[in-house]
Amino acid sequence: MTKPRISTRIASIAESATLAVDSKAKALKAAGRPVIGFGAGEPDFPTPDYIVAAAIDAAGKVANHRYTPTPGLPELRDAIVKKTMRDSQYEITADQVLVTNGGKQAVYESFATIINPGDEVILPAPYWTTYPECIKLAGGVSVEVFADETQNYLVTVEQLEKARTPKTKALLFCSPSNPTGSVYSTEQVKAIGEWALKNEIWVITDEIYEHLLYDGAKAPSLPVLVPGLADTTIILNGVAKTYAMTGWRVGWMIGPKDVIKAATNLQSHLSSNVSNVSQRAAIAALNGDLSAVHKMGEAFARRRDLIVKLLNEIPGFECPTPQGAFYVYPSVKGVLGKTIRGKTPKTSAELANLILEEVEVAAVPGEAFGPSGYLRFSYATSDEDIVEGVARIKKLITEG
Repeated sequence: MTKPRISTRIASIAESATLAVDSKAKALKAAGRPVIGFGAGEPDFPTPDYIVAAAIDAAGKVANHRYTPTPGLPELRDAIVKKTMRDSQYEITADQVLVTNGGKQAVYESFATIINPGDEVILPAPYWTTYPECIKLAGGVSVEVFADETQNYLVTVEQLEKARTPKTKALLFCSPSNPTGSVYSTEQVKAIGEWALKNEIWVITDEIYEHLLYDGAKAPSLPVLVPGLADTTIILNGVAKTYAMTGWRVGWMIGPKDVIKAATNLQSHLSSNVSNVSQRAAIAALNGDLSAVHKMGEAFARRRDLIVKLLNEIPGFECPTPQGAFYVYPSVKGVLGKTIRGKTPKTSAELANLILEEVEVAAVPGEAFGPSGYLRFSYATSDEDIVEGVARIKKLITEG
């Protein structure tokens, strides 16, 4: 019998849908087609100059050409400690911090460190496409809890309790949310935290979009509102979204010391230390002020209002106004089943493909994040592309 070439574990992992859409859009652009891409979850701004300057300076220093401690440069871990107190009012120590190669590595290592085969992880949906794959790699089982647009994509404690079983080990929590941009209120966060504490459930909370908030929304850190959770909470964060540093690959996880030590052991074999030049850039980012972040936030708020208005003018689209991140997540269920240029899309994946093929606009279908019937648009792009891209979709949908 021929043995399989690819391991069952790796063969079961799906490609990142968001990166796949972005790659396809870029390939079409490179071929000369006027594609407008709403797929990538990254700011379209350059990394601020003072951060780049720190990296240039670091590249010339021989110490940065060598291996450094696996958990991160001491100066960066100290900067994360100070930043966490400044932004979240959460007091931690440096030995509770592990610097990772981007946020995705922090996600994977968190699940790998606390999940045993068969453990269940409650996963509110819509969810970021990477979460279930990391849970699967760790041997865990995702238990999806779906909240649709009528709930503003926010799950309730009652829904979480219904999903809880004796096998439940952890809850994944993300606010502001990717892919929806929804933000839980302080009261909702506290209620979910108290539920997790009462039921002895670990929480992995992704705070990567903490500074991208609108309309006065707040994103309090769970262990600040529910201090008893500190010993069973892992916080995920990084510089990618806040400082337009997606390509620099610096993230981190914060957690109990024993968890961080175990995750550090894993990382010591997996990837050693994060690039020292990138770490030096991250130190400059975290020790600087947030003025550049606020400027980006103003642009994102303007674009959010623009894209929500335009999408809601398309018949069959229903787009709630998000309070965070840089995504909108309209329901397109009113379009499915209608014939468009001789084709009748029955799923949001089919609709997304039709839109890309017919009018050269790239969006990510809801299947990447949970149930079908939705599209995710990143508005981390120019006002002009937002206007043109949505206009193309509207023309396609309404031409009859």
